[in-house]
Amino acid sequence: MSISRRRVTAAALAAVPLALAATGTAQAASRHRTLYIAGDSTAAQKYADAAPETGWGMALPFFLHKDRPVANHAVNGRSSKSFVDEGRLDVILAALRPGDFLLVQFGHNDEKSADPTRYTEPWTTYQDHLRLYVDGARAQGARPVLATPVERRKFDAAGKALPTHGDYPAAMRALAREEGVALLDIQALSLALWQRLGVEETKTYFNWTATEQDNTHFNPPGAIAVARLVVRELLRTRVLRPQDVRRLDDEIPTSWITWPEAAG
Repeated sequence: MSISRRRVTAAALAAVPLALAATGTAQAASRHRTLYIAGDSTAAQKYADAAPETGWGMALPFFLHKDRPVANHAVNGRSSKSFVDEGRLDVILAALRPGDFLLVQFGHNDEKSADPTRYTEPWTTYQDHLRLYVDGARAQGARPVLATPVERRKFDAAGKALPTHGDYPAAMRALAREEGVALLDIQALSLALWQRLGVEETKTYFNWTATEQDNTHFNPPGAIAVARLVVRELLRTRVLRPQDVRRLDDEIPTSWITWPEAAG
C-alpha cells in the first residue's frame, strides 16, 4: 500500500487546528453537517457530455434538508485503492469537520484483477484500504459510514437477479462489524429492487439508450431510486434523524436531475 493506516490517521489529526479540536462538539452543533461521498462512477456527478447517465449522489440532496448538504467526491473509475493513491481521500480529510459524515462506497473497480492500480483482494487489501477512510474520518471527529456496492443489472435465463460483486460486500459487512461502523447494505437492497422490477422494467432504471446498453450506470429514475435506498438506510442505522430527511415517500420528478457543463 502506498499510504499506511497510521499515515492517514496522522495526516487527519494534523489537519485539525487545536482550537477546533478543543471546541469541535460545540461548533458541530451550530453548523451544517456535511455528508461527503467517496466512491466510483455509480455515485459520481455526471456532466452534459454523459447525459442521461446519472450518479445516485446527484439525487441524494433531493431527500435531505438543506442543513444537511452533500459534497460528492465520487469519481468515475476509482477503487478504494486508486482513490487513496491519487490523494482524493486526503482532500476529503482536509475538508472534514467534527460532526460531518463520510459515506464510502467502493467495489466495482476493486474487482478488476487485471489492473494493479485499482485491484484489491476482498479480505485483505480491500479491507485495509477501507480502514483508511474509517480511521481518517474518525480522526477528524467525523462519522464514517460504509455502503456496500450497488448491484449491476444482471439476470439469469429464468429472470432471477444475480449478484455480481463476489466477496466484496461480505468483506465490507465484516469490516463494519469489526470496526463498529454503520453499514448501508445497498448491494442487498438494490439486488432485491432489481428482482422486484424484473428484466424489462430495470432497463428503464439503467443507462439504456438508442446507442448504449449499460447495465452498471443509472439514468435519472435509477439514480433517484438508489438514492432513496441510501437515505432509508441512513435512517435505519440512525446516522440521520427523521428531521434530516424530506420527500422520502414522494415522487421525485426526473426533470430535477441536471447535467452541468464540465469545468475547464
